[in-house]
Amino acid sequence: MKFKGRLWIFTDKNLNTDQIFPGKYTYDPLTLEQMAEHALEDYLPNFAKEVKKGDIIIGGQNFGSGSSREQAVKCLKAAGISAIIGISFARIYYRNAINVAFPLVQCPEAVNYIFENQETLKNEELTVDLTNGKVAIADKSFSFPPLDGEALNIFTTGGLIEYTKKKLSEK
Repeated sequence: MKFKGRLWIFTDKNLNTDQIFPGKYTYDPLTLEQMAEHALEDYLPNFAKEVKKGDIIIGGQNFGSGSSREQAVKCLKAAGISAIIGISFARIYYRNAINVAFPLVQCPEAVNYIFENQETLKNEELTVDLTNGKVAIADKSFSFPPLDGEALNIFTTGGLIEYTKKKLSEK
């Protein structure tokens, strides 16, 4: 499974779930499309208007820290983000991403390279190869450990709900 897209570079550490999806909408019954309209609105107000399907986020350390609200993952996926490449992810955010089959790639070497060269790379497209564990940009390639085991099974079946349906139907 490969993704190719333009970059959104967020160098902040601890970009939290309230910055990704404002808590004031937590209990509103929003559709995925409505969630996408509020993605990063307090952090980067024009994001929802400027993001394009297939774009890739480059994030700093502990991306997705904060609450366990799944909307912070769903809103970015619904907005068209194809993957997030990060230095590290908050554990609950990482698990929520698996639950909804949203690719998060922990590859500090790639992120640090992009952070250090962001002026020359900001208009480059990045390629993520989930199957082979590769991130490539410009003339550089970086490796990361691909998903495996049950996490891979959940991801490839379309998320935890679909995985659970499949497992129940096999009984």
